Amino acid sequence: MGPRPFRYERATSVAEAVERLRRGGPGAKVLAGGQSLVPMMNLRLVEPERVVDINDLPLAHLRREDGVLVLGALVRHHTLEESEDVRALCPLLSEAAAWVGNARVRSLGTLGGSLAHADPAAELPMASLALDAELVLEGPEGRRTVQAPEFFRGSLATALEPAELVTEVRVPVREPGEGWAVEEFALRYGDFALVAAAARVRLDRDGRVVHARVALAGVGATPVRARGAEDRLTGELPDPDRVEGAARAAAEGVEPESDPHASAGYRRHLTYVLTRRALERALNRAREGGLL
Repeated sequence: MGPRPFRYERATSVAEAVERLRRGGPGAKVLAGGQSLVPMMNLRLVEPERVVDINDLPLAHLRREDGVLVLGALVRHHTLEESEDVRALCPLLSEAAAWVGNARVRSLGTLGGSLAHADPAAELPMASLALDAELVLEGPEGRRTVQAPEFFRGSLATALEPAELVTEVRVPVREPGEGWAVEEFALRYGDFALVAAAARVRLDRDGRVVHARVALAGVGATPVRARGAEDRLTGELPDPDRVEGAARAAAEGVEPESDPHASAGYRRHLTYVLTRRALERALNRAREGGLL
């Protein structure tokens, strides 16, 4: 089919991109990696009047600051997957990126683009919840920060205001005694997950869970935290019964809908299975000292 005619503009600074988006109004869209926008334009699911290309913006940085890994919005999925710094400082993010699409998608797609697109079945929005990520947004009113749980508002809907961009993502670096894991089930390689689970846990010297995060994708209109599972683990010795209870709490806490790909009951079952697997692997890594 192909897209309807549109005006293409290329920005060279954040301020210029914001101004071009402001001038374009509701009919303007941001082009980063293009792995979501371009297919939707070709199918005419979205029909922007103006496309603002931000690939020339200096937003591909990756650095450590005071216990935080700072990532520019244009960092590619492939970089998240392969970077030694990301693997060492934030391995859950690296592991989540490895599940994204296929090699072509990972070479082009961006961290900021995935978060801004906010597909509820996507890996990186889910990972941002498990990592307690903070998103830096810039728009006509200046710069502001939003915590990941407040950023995702609905299916393909976020806290971004008109003419705002995601410019940076900040995630805490891995601490001693921390383990992580991402599990996913899809019908075919490269497809969106029917359900995915990300777990991040930290143990004290006695083996008790002092911090737990469990996030899920594919079970609702947004990625979600499985707070019931987290509560079952925090402050406890994570024996098999405790992990089993946490996985069941995760499944009981979601309300997925049936669709042509899977029934609600099957998605709930996958939530239980994948949460249990993710927790088991994360705990094993934590017990081993967080070895990669």
